Amino acid sequence: MSTPQLVVHRDKELMAQAAAARLITKIVDAQAARGSASVVLTGGRNGNGLLAALAAAPARDAIDWGRLDLWWGDERFLPDGDPDRNVTQARAALLDAVPLDPKRVHAMPASDGPYGKAADGTGGTDGADAAAAAYAAELAAAAEPEDHGPVPSFDVLMLGVGPDTHVASLFPELPAVREKERTVVGVHGAPKPPPTRITLTLPAIRAAREVWLLAAGEDKAGAAAMALSGAGEIQAPAAGARGRARTLWLLDAAAASQLPRTLYPPASP
Repeated sequence: MSTPQLVVHRDKELMAQAAAARLITKIVDAQAARGSASVVLTGGRNGNGLLAALAAAPARDAIDWGRLDLWWGDERFLPDGDPDRNVTQARAALLDAVPLDPKRVHAMPASDGPYGKAADGTGGTDGADAAAAAYAAELAAAAEPEDHGPVPSFDVLMLGVGPDTHVASLFPELPAVREKERTVVGVHGAPKPPPTRITLTLPAIRAAREVWLLAAGEDKAGAAAMALSGAGEIQAPAAGARGRARTLWLLDAAAASQLPRTLYPPASP
């Protein structure tokens, strides 16, 4: 896995704009090299802020949106269209404004879909587990032989970092962060609402060529410091999120306030 690199921006608005510009370049380069690109989106205020900045960027038209596959790192197991679902927020921030191929927008299943009931038809929390297995199968079907695994080699996988160091819906000490085999799992009893979720696991995250971790605001400063100070991934899931070729932490000055300056170059904006 790659060693984390840091870029620190003056504020969250500049961070979002710079990250959007960086993502446009990465997608365009991947499409030029291989004909298509694959990106994993994240929710939360920083993930949605990046998507809104991308929507406002004139350079967004450099992307061939019809040759872009979009996946999600996690999702709240709620009904389709629920405002708290990451895909709903992503559509409002960007997706509805660009000419994507609907077949290449891979939303995680909703709770009112075919996996919303238990196997016996009575309803129950194991619907999230079935939905997770279905998403894992969709990822496996999209993987190419050169990917050497059950998920595509995503060009960029983005993750927001929570104040408790969680990424996707991998929370400290909970079973999902300990998963070594499955690529997608259901999450039950999450410490923030809603308690039932679907998430990629660390093995799936580590299949990405590049992993970008987004953190802005003083409430993320402790999490960034912990994850970058050598903490274990069970206690600090963000510490285990690494890309094969690159791991990039994109922070604003507030989120970086507890980090020693030696961790990032003086040239960081």
